[in-house]
Amino acid sequence: MGQDSTQPVRILVVDDDPGDVLMIEEALADSDVDKVIDVVSDGEEAMEFLRAEGRHQGARRPDVILLDLNMPRMDGRQVLGAVKQDEDLRTIPIVVLTTSNADTDIVGSYTLQANAYVTKPIDLDDFNDVVRRIDEFFGRVVVLPKRP
Repeated sequence: MGQDSTQPVRILVVDDDPGDVLMIEEALADSDVDKVIDVVSDGEEAMEFLRAEGRHQGARRPDVILLDLNMPRMDGRQVLGAVKQDEDLRTIPIVVLTTSNADTDIVGSYTLQANAYVTKPIDLDDFNDVVRRIDEFFGRVVVLPKRP
């Protein structure tokens, strides 16, 4: 069941808040799911990474993306739209992990084919718990598409 245990789950974190990135990395490190974490700080860099272009030539395709919505240059909504319209990238599951609980962001994200929408909890313990649950779900429970 779940991910092929011989390969680590590759997670791309797209978030411009260094504090949130650190908390996400620490929460992911706490689980025993074998993983590789890559981090980019805005949507433009995310698209470079996903297309293995520019400063991310040779980047490996992630198995799942944790995507913040509110970022400079190219926000999460634009990334979500671009990934889901790209024939080569659209099968990568995207979890929107953001501070917004606005109905327009929730509906908009699902309209753009987000696989899940999770609001970042304010409390540190709750934040860790949410990220670990996402990690456990995508690392152990879900069958992810094979990497091309």
